[in-house]
Amino acid sequence: MAPNSKLNAKRKAQREATKAPKPRSERRSGEEGGKSETKTLIPIELQQLLLNIFRNSFAERLSVDFGPLLQEVKGHLFNRDFAAAFGKEEYLEMYAARWSPSRALGYLDLFWDLKGDLGFDVEEDGPGTDGSDSVKSRKVVCLGGGAGAEIVALGGLQKLLSSRVVEEKEGEDEKVVNAGKMEVTAIDIADWNVVVENLAKHLTTAPTLSKYASAAAKAANTPFLDPAQILVTFHQQDVLKASTLDMTSQLADANLVTLLFTLNELYSTSLPLTQKFLLHLTSIMKPGSLLLVIDSPGSYSTVTLNGTEKKYPMQWLLDHTLLDQASSNKNERGKEEIASWEKVKEDDSRWFRLDDRLRYPIELENMRMQMHLYRRL
Repeated sequence: MAPNSKLNAKRKAQREATKAPKPRSERRSGEEGGKSETKTLIPIELQQLLLNIFRNSFAERLSVDFGPLLQEVKGHLFNRDFAAAFGKEEYLEMYAARWSPSRALGYLDLFWDLKGDLGFDVEEDGPGTDGSDSVKSRKVVCLGGGAGAEIVALGGLQKLLSSRVVEEKEGEDEKVVNAGKMEVTAIDIADWNVVVENLAKHLTTAPTLSKYASAAAKAANTPFLDPAQILVTFHQQDVLKASTLDMTSQLADANLVTLLFTLNELYSTSLPLTQKFLLHLTSIMKPGSLLLVIDSPGSYSTVTLNGTEKKYPMQWLLDHTLLDQASSNKNERGKEEIASWEKVKEDDSRWFRLDDRLRYPIELENMRMQMHLYRRL
């Protein structure tokens, strides 16, 4: 037997016990015209682990009759009274426990499909200071991400990426492999700090076991992620009113900025301020960074021109702002117009369907979304 082979075999067995299951690609039918398309299906075991993170994070809230509280939140949302819906800590926890789990799974499914476009493909940056192979750290800023779906989805992505790196390096003796640290910053107008802290804690600490748990269960009880793999922070901020200094400090070094089910709400709040915000975003984000926008399909916003109201699709307004208005030298005579963004990918209607085998205290829902990905030039 080769030197160190017993030790390597032992380490491999330990990794097998803790790593996330390998994603698999399958053919599944599309939603229209019976067309088939290749989709990467996230292993159900990993999806269940992510649901468990939500369940454990809000165990106290979910252990009592939460029906009346949930109805209060739904009532405020129906009336579009967001200040009331997100004005109490118990409302925020209930919202996150109810709507974020299914979104987190849908986001992870999309992130994994787009991992190459998002810059999350495993790459070697060369030896680290300890002689190991390393992958650069990545910073993701989630605008409107206080409810935690993006945070948990990115935690799941980091788990898959870490496991994938290990698998690619298993044949190498005594090789320490680092998937790189993911820095996730959630920014939201409401004070989601308690929710974000709770989810981050349960991503990086082992679940609490019963005092009657077996020795084997205790030995196998490990955190979903090592704290060194992910750093989660939260900032309460209204992006439509934020100063240039505040925006720059958060976004200037971001590799990826997300607006997931947020942009249409910003348009509804103030279309002019949202257009201004997107142009502001353009001036701050670095070349090569990415902007990912997800929202409900068929979202429209009303524009008033010369006293006449007209509805425009959200994606048209977004493209018009980023691909046209944001261009350098716009409307300057004698100067060539220079594009500030390029559109990398889009999908007008994407479905994510939950597996019937998944278990959660509240019935979760399938989700349908439109997706637009841009790269800063």
